[in-house]
Amino acid sequence: MRTADDVLNFWFVEHGPEDWFAGKAEFDAKIAEVFGQTHAHVAKGEAWEWRAKPSGRLAEIIVLDQFSRQLFRNSPIAFAQDKMALVLAQEMVGQGLDMKFEQPRRGFIYLPFMHAESAAIQSASVRLYEALGDEDQLKYAVAHRETVDRFGRFPFRNPPLGRESTKEELAYMEEQAERKF
Repeated sequence: MRTADDVLNFWFVEHGPEDWFAGKAEFDAKIAEVFGQTHAHVAKGEAWEWRAKPSGRLAEIIVLDQFSRQLFRNSPIAFAQDKMALVLAQEMVGQGLDMKFEQPRRGFIYLPFMHAESAAIQSASVRLYEALGDEDQLKYAVAHRETVDRFGRFPFRNPPLGRESTKEELAYMEEQAERKF
């Protein structure tokens, strides 16, 4: 298993926004090559010692929230670690540990809030991103909240999760084809 520092160096030093959110197959493959085994260990709770330091908690959130999405894109497994990532993020916020980080690191602590299919958690997400002061991320947080407020879930997750889409969700997905939550 790689270390928390390996995760943070890979994510924030070796790579950046052009890789994080682009959905490139090459980046997904690189994560699989370098961190596939680490993800498997972290998903089983075996990185709990990382939580001794705020940076380790951040690394665990990135593995569970972001690496899951890249390793298992368009699969139900992509979302399997969302609840654990959210709990870790909630603990960090509750203990004020998120405030030890500047952008972009703090924004990644908040992403599990943005990824939750819960109106209450979405409201918290918007408050966190408002306080962060990053207008671009706030725009996405508001859009995520509006989607969950409207449908109670993210319609783009329906196909990989085997959920049936309503007519309204199908129309929404058609309108938003370039934007997947």
